Amino acid sequence: MKMKKLCAFVAAGMLALSLVACTDGNEPAKTATEQTQAESTKAEGSSENTDSKGGKIGISMPTKSLERWNRDGSYLEKEFEKAGYEVSLTYSDNKIDQQVKDIEGLIADKVNLLVVAAIDGESLAQVLAEAKSQNIPVIAYDRLIMNTDAISYYVSFDNYTVGKLQGEFVAQKLDLANAGDKKFNIEFTGGDPADNNAKFFFNGAMDVIKPYIEKGTVVVPSGQTTFEQVGTAQWDTSKALSRFQNILGSYYSDGTQLDAAVCSNDSTALGVTQAIQSDYAGSNEIIITGQDGDEANLANIIDGKQTMTVYKAVANEAVATLNLGEAILNNEKPDASLIEKSGWSFDCTYDTSSYDNGAAVIPSYLLVPVTVTKDNIQKELVDTGYYTMGSDGYPHPVQ
Repeated sequence: MKMKKLCAFVAAGMLALSLVACTDGNEPAKTATEQTQAESTKAEGSSENTDSKGGKIGISMPTKSLERWNRDGSYLEKEFEKAGYEVSLTYSDNKIDQQVKDIEGLIADKVNLLVVAAIDGESLAQVLAEAKSQNIPVIAYDRLIMNTDAISYYVSFDNYTVGKLQGEFVAQKLDLANAGDKKFNIEFTGGDPADNNAKFFFNGAMDVIKPYIEKGTVVVPSGQTTFEQVGTAQWDTSKALSRFQNILGSYYSDGTQLDAAVCSNDSTALGVTQAIQSDYAGSNEIIITGQDGDEANLANIIDGKQTMTVYKAVANEAVATLNLGEAILNNEKPDASLIEKSGWSFDCTYDTSSYDNGAAVIPSYLLVPVTVTKDNIQKELVDTGYYTMGSDGYPHPVQ
């Protein structure tokens, strides 16, 4: 009996050694059970990505305090896990030092790829230099990370177009091109100065409206027409509310009519809407723009308090990031051909000239946003499966 146990032990040891010898040295050896399971899965033609060698994906998101980042993190995590990767997802509570620590932890965890949505695009160069020294590729997600050559690619939406859609919507609603002697009062609310995207949003809208300002058709009573004057730290609703209350009290308390409030995103639009509801002396309908499709803002659109939002389908952004990440991990050099190769059902462009982060021009995959109003919420958000229409009559994101 002892001899049989000894023989079995030796045989098991030899099997383990043979399995180690079959690995390429870059991944842990599979046990006999894992090997059998893997072969079975491959034979059955699993819907998951069986070509992937697996690995760890580190995802660093800015905060849970803005609804959209919860959606981004959730979609990214699901896509990479579905493809067979181990995922570490962190949120940094809008604290720059915390995000640096989070990324340091992911590097120490020996992740194979970093996907980073920066709180402050100027503050991650040093920690990402460490990632580069460890040969960890980095995808800048949604927000461009500045002044570092550690960035491999950038995945986002066409941020200038986001602002342009907002500006064009206002121009069309007010029919500025045919205004004649009419004058319209407009105020701007921008995004976080630490977010590189915020200037693209503002510039996109301003480039549409500015010719009408120069012509005299549009007036900005506050005189605040530069990004530096209208920026909102951390895209904070309460900061947007306070600033706009001051504007209304200073320039509109005498009954001066406000015609449009161009807000770069939904969290700032929420603050501006609250200010208008409580502090605006006029009674006319005001055009209010936004971006992201947050639940509270979609409810306001249905109720007629906000006029539009620019929706960025972050589920598609997650798919693009997954396919890009897989190509990088397979030692490919992704380019425009990735779009056709991946067979995406959504529009995307490959840009190699627009996004210079101060250290390099970062090759970028840019998805196309859409304008959402009360008239097309069903078509653009519900019929596409991103939201469901609740019994309360308002859209709610599908989790």
